[in-house]
Amino acid sequence: MNVQDANIRSRRETSEPILVDHGLSFAERTATVAAAAAAEAEEVDLKGRFPRAAIDAARDRKLLGAQIPVEFGGFGASIHDVTEMCYTLGRACSSAAMIFAMHQTKVACLVRHGGGSAYHEKLMRRVAAEQLLLASSTTEGQNGGNVRSSAAAVERNDSGISLVRNATVISYGAEADGIVTIARRAGDAASSDQVLIAITRDDYTLARSLAWETLGMRGTCSAGFELKVDAPADRIFPEAYEKIHAQTMTPVAHLCWSSVWAGIAATAVERAQRFVRKAARGANGQMPPGAAHFTAAKMSLAKLRAVISANLDNYAAREHDGHALSAIDFQSSINLLKVEASELAVETVMSAMRACGLSGYRNDGEFSIGRLLRDVLSSPLMINNERILGNIATATLMSGVPASLRD
Repeated sequence: MNVQDANIRSRRETSEPILVDHGLSFAERTATVAAAAAAEAEEVDLKGRFPRAAIDAARDRKLLGAQIPVEFGGFGASIHDVTEMCYTLGRACSSAAMIFAMHQTKVACLVRHGGGSAYHEKLMRRVAAEQLLLASSTTEGQNGGNVRSSAAAVERNDSGISLVRNATVISYGAEADGIVTIARRAGDAASSDQVLIAITRDDYTLARSLAWETLGMRGTCSAGFELKVDAPADRIFPEAYEKIHAQTMTPVAHLCWSSVWAGIAATAVERAQRFVRKAARGANGQMPPGAAHFTAAKMSLAKLRAVISANLDNYAAREHDGHALSAIDFQSSINLLKVEASELAVETVMSAMRACGLSGYRNDGEFSIGRLLRDVLSSPLMINNERILGNIATATLMSGVPASLRD
């Protein structure tokens, strides 16, 4: 038994039954998950362990399949619904929220590009009914997070397909029920001629190759693995990855990730606010030295939320229009969202830390910002901001400058 099967079997044996509670709103469901996530957040970070209680709560509340269309057993949640969930969970536990965000990105690909494929429609039903957790395998070898270039190639044989992938990062890979991965279409295909493959644990094995001992986001358990796939050919999505990447993978990932970072930042601002209020009360209304940094934190959080909101509305307005999603202006803005949101999130949490002073720097007090800062520092590095800026430099030169405020 490999590490993946052992961990999943253990989780299956100890998990409580999934609750049937269709009358609850998304906000009510998410609040339950957030409470579970917050209760274990410190231990998840300290031990670098998977946030099991939070993900089990998400499973119990049917949120892992929330995006699945109603006809396939889900709730048909919108991108606005999902990002609100990510924000709420981000306020409770960074790692649990990021796992949820990555899972929802894979589910979005399944929902938007799996229609008409018997296997992918069956997988949608399974995600809704069994609340399967889907991991992502996009980082490979020395590609440094360049998801539009693959080294490993799909090999075809009489029984289906095989694939061997040096996956230097598979977040929560050992805990997942399935993996969505990319690969070259064939051995003689260009590195950018890629396919997307959705597999469940009967289709693959994992052998751990790298540990996950990091500054923050420790509970995502983003270890490296050798991924070996032996599966029927119908696991390959019917549409080319180039289209899936532009129309769904990138926009949904950036919107969900940004919402998680905004949630982290919001918790930091809330702690700074409580610190400033308490300090002012203890000094007869005299503001503490860091009060100006609290104002800065509030301002940058407002900008962060506004940037995400604008991009959410922009995506929702065109999410069923492939031509509009592939347009240069949209692709530039959705990529720049990731850059701007990550930088603003770090700025916000850092300002909150400075507002709290030593109380924020400490790890053992009610105003501690340390874990939040360590977690949010991952945001500019998840697909490095410099890589994104370099990749879209030409595209931004080709796009026009708005003639009015509302263009």
